[in-house]
Amino acid sequence: MTKTIIPFGPQHPVLPEPVHLKLTLEDEVITEAIPAFGFVHRGLEKLAEIRDFHQMIYVVERICGICSMIHAMCYCQGIEKLMGIEVPPRARFLRVIWSELHRMHSHLLWMGLFADSFGFESLFMQCWKIREKILDIDEATTGNRIIISVNVIGGMRKDLSPEQVNWILSELKDIEKEIKRLETTIMNDYTVKKRTVGKGVLTGKQAYELGLAGPTLRASGIAQDMRMLGYAAFNEIDFEPVVETDGDCYARCKVRFREVLQSIDLIRQAIAKLPDGELTVKVKGRPDGEVISRVEQPRGEVFYYIKANGKKNLDRLRVRTPTFANVPALLAMLPGMWLSDVPVIVLSIDPCISCTER
Repeated sequence: MTKTIIPFGPQHPVLPEPVHLKLTLEDEVITEAIPAFGFVHRGLEKLAEIRDFHQMIYVVERICGICSMIHAMCYCQGIEKLMGIEVPPRARFLRVIWSELHRMHSHLLWMGLFADSFGFESLFMQCWKIREKILDIDEATTGNRIIISVNVIGGMRKDLSPEQVNWILSELKDIEKEIKRLETTIMNDYTVKKRTVGKGVLTGKQAYELGLAGPTLRASGIAQDMRMLGYAAFNEIDFEPVVETDGDCYARCKVRFREVLQSIDLIRQAIAKLPDGELTVKVKGRPDGEVISRVEQPRGEVFYYIKANGKKNLDRLRVRTPTFANVPALLAMLPGMWLSDVPVIVLSIDPCISCTER
């Protein structure tokens, strides 16, 4: 057999992220994959020593635009824990609503890119068409489509009026119908199954031992989701993790598809229980001490370590994102696969390199 070493990325027509892999092939079969990073490092963690702890909310939102609201929520929850701040009930439920909207548009963005990775252009356009309606909701309720900047330490900056709540429920009804129309295509189409079933298989034991997170972990049968911790208002609504057991690219696609529908249900529950009351509490003093904050991003668990010293600037901010946890899975999934399977398998972990490198 002919042994060849070829680069995959960091610029590739399928991948929006600068993922670089050095692939070793024997003919068309991969025998080894070695990842390389460092193309978009921005030094955002270092800014914690320059910007005060309030300004850092806007910095952590720029770690990743697609899950910006959840980054800010995780950071704010950490600071609130350090300062002993009790967030008002209404703000906690609003955090659920906007975080699940972010999860929906992130998953729909991914499903479109995933379809594009195996040449299904019409499915790509349909997924992104539905995603636009969610971005319209964000724009109408917060003024921005992606980085909505609604979190503040002690609560929320924005509120929802009764008219906006009714409009969101109406829009979600239409979005749900359009998503369900895609179900037959995503679950049963010959093209989708041919390119995804049995590709990049990870057993539950492998996924657990490699320390994976999010849909990549749950698609291998491990029911782990940080929302089970009950942060924000998740302890006051009905929630169960979405789990599949096959551990292949198809299972990871099914988990994300089902989570979009689940997010609609969670938003409806949060709206039904949305209490009246204040949005924020007054914040006095400065954070002091160390804290860990964990929430569930669309790609999996994001982990914030915050060290404060009673001054306006933090001593240390350390972020571990889900893609950092999931990249090792590629080293286990790619060997033995065909070269043509690489874009599909890489996309199946939903990589976000700007998150990973910060």
